Amino acid sequence: MLVHRSGPARGRRLAVTGILLAALSLVSALPAQAADTPPRGSAHMGMGVLEHDGSHGAPIPGGAAQTEGVDVSSHQGNVAWSTLWSSGVKWAYAKASEGTYYTNPYFAQQYNGSYNVGMIRGAYHFATPDSTGGAAQANYFVDHGGGWSRDGRTLPGALDIEWNPYGAACYGKTQSQMVSWIRDFLTTYKARTGRDAVIYTATSWWTQCTGNYGGFAANNPLWIARYAASVGTLPAGWGYYTMWQYTSSGPTVGDHNRFNGALDRVQALANG
Repeated sequence: MLVHRSGPARGRRLAVTGILLAALSLVSALPAQAADTPPRGSAHMGMGVLEHDGSHGAPIPGGAAQTEGVDVSSHQGNVAWSTLWSSGVKWAYAKASEGTYYTNPYFAQQYNGSYNVGMIRGAYHFATPDSTGGAAQANYFVDHGGGWSRDGRTLPGALDIEWNPYGAACYGKTQSQMVSWIRDFLTTYKARTGRDAVIYTATSWWTQCTGNYGGFAANNPLWIARYAASVGTLPAGWGYYTMWQYTSSGPTVGDHNRFNGALDRVQALANG
């Protein structure tokens, strides 16, 4: 004989079923995360350049004076600074922070080690505009190694703003929202340190995610990323670059750069 069950037991089963269906619906609505998405904190300068812009040769030697530099993050660990110095590297940037959730555990060795061998050094911040606001990240950066001192050997902090290694290229922001985020970072950094931060970016990302905004060029030095024989087209507003990351496969440390000028120009930027 078929028995129709009712009452509290049936009600509880229906309630549990409803909760499970709701949970499954929520999970299916979340964006899928690629299996190869790196963990937060692992980003570094130029992380997206090869994937998005590729590599198109090495710089062509020219008559203008340029000064070799490197940039490092936790991926390099403890860096052999004396080896780099002997090879002709005279300036360096070390990753200090990312978002408002990460600091580089090797920062002290990298930031102080480069300084101790005679280099002019600076710190950079990997921006994650999807996690917190520009002002909050600027304050976090300054509070975790990104400050500036008038010692003649410390470069202004650099904002590394490029492709999002953890998700959508523009961090889910419209072009105007991205410009506002960057402005908040730069304004806060200058208020804290008295210096205009360097902007590190790639022309293709800048065009896509800011609409090729040109309003920062008057005050903020440009550090352009392009692995090719020349820097190519610069973002709007900048008539020249200050620094150029030209490869991720250099000797000793992969990320190598050229300062657009002789060593005395690097010192001039440090002095402000």
